[in-house]
Amino acid sequence: MTRLASFWSGLGGDPALVSRVTAVERPGVLPSRLPVREFSGACVGVCALAAAELAARRTGGGEVPAVRVDDGAVATAFVSERHLRVDGRAAESFAPLSRFWRTADGWVRTHANYPHHRARLLSALGAPKDPDAVAEVLAGRPAREVEETVTAAGGLAVALRTPEEWAAHGQSAAVARLPLVERVRLDAAPARELPAVGGDPLLPAAGLRVLDLTRVIAGPIATRTLALLGADVLRLDPPGMPELPDQHTDTGFGKRSALLDLASGREVFEELLASADVVVTGYRPGALDRFGLSAEALAERRPGMVVAQLSAWGATGPWAGRRGFDSLVQVATGIAHIERGKDRPGSLPAQALDHGTGYLLAAGVLRAVADQADEGGSRLVRVALARTARELVASASGDAVHGGEVPAAPWLAERDSPLGRLRYALPPVEFVGGPRDWARGPGVWGADAARWL
Repeated sequence: MTRLASFWSGLGGDPALVSRVTAVERPGVLPSRLPVREFSGACVGVCALAAAELAARRTGGGEVPAVRVDDGAVATAFVSERHLRVDGRAAESFAPLSRFWRTADGWVRTHANYPHHRARLLSALGAPKDPDAVAEVLAGRPAREVEETVTAAGGLAVALRTPEEWAAHGQSAAVARLPLVERVRLDAAPARELPAVGGDPLLPAAGLRVLDLTRVIAGPIATRTLALLGADVLRLDPPGMPELPDQHTDTGFGKRSALLDLASGREVFEELLASADVVVTGYRPGALDRFGLSAEALAERRPGMVVAQLSAWGATGPWAGRRGFDSLVQVATGIAHIERGKDRPGSLPAQALDHGTGYLLAAGVLRAVADQADEGGSRLVRVALARTARELVASASGDAVHGGEVPAAPWLAERDSPLGRLRYALPPVEFVGGPRDWARGPGVWGADAARWL
């Protein structure tokens, strides 16, 4: 509970409420040299506690419902993509060019799941779409040179670093100055009254309208969690940038998905913004500013709202504008070195940076909604995968944790959907009276209208 208490304090929560959390420990799950099991449980726990706290407020200020964090549920949810089945078919995982490669002086990891990233990688390397050819090119080049060349071309490649090498990096220094969850009051907008809620299940985010401008995993997990808790979540994507189908299925529960060009569809976006309570963005810092989507610009047009921002490397520092994913952040920050095997780098037993950061972001939004209702002011909540990684590495013991996986069956469910018959991981966020599953399954990417319910 020590880590959970620390996270909760960082979110501005009442320390006394930590006693409302009960943990069900299952030491066999998420085996790792780093304390992934404990860390993941703390991320989910503070999210569930923030939800329970808001639920108590909106039902009349009674006792905060008891929270339960089960390691089995958390571990199952943190590898939800592995459990997903669509009409019996397993979800597609990393693409062939998304992997570790030997270089002339070490290792580099690339990310090429999306076609445009794959094209940029191959163009930067001057290699055909063939893993053997890519391996041959990379084997003759230094890792840092590959990193810079591919990055300059808009692709994704990161050289393997030790924790000590990352600590000496300018981006590490920038990240170290940040709290785990950054919380900022942007202005003096008046407080908004939160109407009372009730019913079964108890939905603390009921009535909140959330614009979801996120992609991949961490951001969609945050908004998926808000949808679980009753929010009307509308995900917006640009028409020419499809999401990976299985990734959308896994993270699309509870939400609607619409296509909107922020340039040509500006009038539609402004209509949505006019009654939104929360905007969540997951693009590189500054990438959406030209559309008037900086936190300050959004708050000016919609005073009293909550703006939540997610990035890979943080909002400041030499790498702030770089693209990044969980797997690449693990490589840069020393996690892949810590988790290494006998003859190659390793990885965490789950994409824990993505999942953990997603639950932390959802927790930050829930606390910001409560703070706004108490004290007023538009609110900014900001997280970064690299800052989450720093928190995890800082608690490393260096000892390997062994154990078998706990069977996932108790935390899996099935349902029909427009995408087919789904098997999926249930949400790990649990409090007395709260929801145990999403009200709706995922739909077809981009198939919904860009409007509120």
